[in-house]
Amino acid sequence: MVHSAYDSFQLLTNCSPKIDAIASYGSKLLLGCSDGSLKIYGPESSDSDRSPPSDHHAPRKEQLPNLETIAVLTKAKGANVYSWDDRRGFLCFARQKRVCIFRHDGGRGFVEVKDFGVPDTVKSMSWCGENICIAIRKEYMILNSTNGVFSEVFPSGRLAQPLVISLPSGELLLGKENIGVFVDQNGKLLQADRICWSEAPTTVIIQKPYAIALLPRRVEIRSLRVPYPMIQTVVLQNVRHLIPSSNAVIVASENSVFGLFPVPLGAQIVQLTASGDFEEALALCKLLPAEDASLRAAKEGSIHIRYAHYLFDNGSYEEAMEHFLASQVDITYVLSLYPSIVLPKTTMVPEPEKMLDSTWDASNLSRASSGVSDDMESSSPQQLLELDESAALESKKMSHNTLMALIKFLQKKRGSVIEKATAEGTEEVVLDAVGDSFASYESTRFKKSNKGRGTIPINSGAREMAAILDTALLQALLLTGQSSAPLELLKGVNYCDVKICEENLLKMNHYAALLELYKSNSMHREALKLLHQLVEESKSNQSQLELTHKFNPESIIEYLKPLCETDPMLVLEYSMLVLESCPTQTIDLFLSGNIPADLVNSYLKQHAPSMQGRYLELMLAMNENGISGNLQNEMIQIYLSEVLDWYADLVAQQKWDEKVYSPTRKKLLSALESISGYGPEALLKRLPPDALYEERALLLGKMNQA
Repeated sequence: MVHSAYDSFQLLTNCSPKIDAIASYGSKLLLGCSDGSLKIYGPESSDSDRSPPSDHHAPRKEQLPNLETIAVLTKAKGANVYSWDDRRGFLCFARQKRVCIFRHDGGRGFVEVKDFGVPDTVKSMSWCGENICIAIRKEYMILNSTNGVFSEVFPSGRLAQPLVISLPSGELLLGKENIGVFVDQNGKLLQADRICWSEAPTTVIIQKPYAIALLPRRVEIRSLRVPYPMIQTVVLQNVRHLIPSSNAVIVASENSVFGLFPVPLGAQIVQLTASGDFEEALALCKLLPAEDASLRAAKEGSIHIRYAHYLFDNGSYEEAMEHFLASQVDITYVLSLYPSIVLPKTTMVPEPEKMLDSTWDASNLSRASSGVSDDMESSSPQQLLELDESAALESKKMSHNTLMALIKFLQKKRGSVIEKATAEGTEEVVLDAVGDSFASYESTRFKKSNKGRGTIPINSGAREMAAILDTALLQALLLTGQSSAPLELLKGVNYCDVKICEENLLKMNHYAALLELYKSNSMHREALKLLHQLVEESKSNQSQLELTHKFNPESIIEYLKPLCETDPMLVLEYSMLVLESCPTQTIDLFLSGNIPADLVNSYLKQHAPSMQGRYLELMLAMNENGISGNLQNEMIQIYLSEVLDWYADLVAQQKWDEKVYSPTRKKLLSALESISGYGPEALLKRLPPDALYEERALLLGKMNQA
């Protein structure tokens, strides 16, 4: 995209005699004229080393100084091309079919180093590291300056003169007709991309970040960034010379001299941003001086935001999110583009339009356009219906794509946000532990466990941001139909807002994820209520098959296991729901959780008396030595009560028979005989005088043993 990278000023006009050669030294221009004279021009004032002011462009002609001869290289007589390596102080030049290399001795002379023969006249040359790239005949070659060995690169073209241009990186730009090819110091191609000039240039100079070429009727300026787009053209007639100077590019014709002065980078960046060439604007930001780091960061952030909006509005959602990331913009700024995402109410979400300066067209930031023009009002109902269906399909597709891009954005931001939130929570715990109770601090926060994150303290910046991110991420995952990802998010450390996420998970029937939400926020009672409901639904005829496999009584037991040490009463309360259907697993839960047997027995006696005996039976079977004498006596009392009720019923029916044994009577007799921890006196008093003789005998025997 074309913009003004250089301002053109005419420095000299109507020069006579005509200019044959031009050079720049510091702030001075040296003109070699056709009559053999040398003219030197300098700036009018000390301010002229910058871009010339608009009211005075011409440099001042200076007196010709006494030019003292420093060194004479007689061997260079007839040389037609040369190259100077300033870093090493090496000079190479070509004359006829020879290439000569001299080294500056550090004083006023040069020492010859090498002299190599070449196949033909050298038309262009340049140092490239310790090698020399030369153009002879119609091809480029690399000459090893140590041993004189040649290696071919590629043909230079049939029409245009060859060009060997050294780049600041040490690599080379070689001309082939109107194409510039990049090679390394050994002549190997660097990349497939080429600079394509509009015509074959006669000269090319490099002034980062631009390559400037002299064409027959104009000067062409292109970016050095792939794909090397056209930046600017400066139309100048009959120009023959193009050279770099300390602060400009000098262009000369036979009788005129022009200066191309670079437009300040800041002004170029503004131009490019306004015209929508964001990539080039960002590239120029990298060239801002190091001392302007804050300015550069601000400019880059603003450009990234604008570019992101441009990409978002044109359907490149993932690429847009990459630029939002690069801009370091607040998460809430990006989330304001997603009205379907509900955020915690304490969050102040900025509107995108408010974060851009007044030069930005707010209409570009619209989240979506209707895509329906005014003339559609006259369309038929059938056409409108088809359009509505098509628009709905496209909207659904766009919504999914935008949300997927948002998910990737949030996931990339999440690591650092969660790390800060966790550190903030740790700091609060430490402050609490050492007794930090400053009134100002206590007045703006409240104590809460790391597990329970249903509400975030208002002044908890990092955790509030984490809550925003995780709440939005969970909703985006749900809206894109992902089933396992929400569950994985909630299983790890997360700061999801309970109310918002609970509502969305219920709406989507993501019960497993909802259980994890409750669990991660220590809302165990809510989780167990839901789990019990799901287990009951799985038993009904209306339930789906997959629900049966996911939720069963064992699920409640598994959930209760970690709670045995922290909340045994809650474990007892909800274990009652599965004690009857899963007695063995439930008793094992009590045992593995180290819940005191007396506490369990007392709870059962009050809330599930029908299961008390079963519990004590299993306790005795699983851990005979672990049941106290009190509980043994309790179990036998339960057996005896059941036997006495059975005896009373049979007596009332006149069917009692001492030789008949019910299952409970058998248990009672077995317990009386095998258990030693009960008190026989109390049991003996409960027996009828004219029945249950076997039980009486065992009790009397027990008393005699005592």
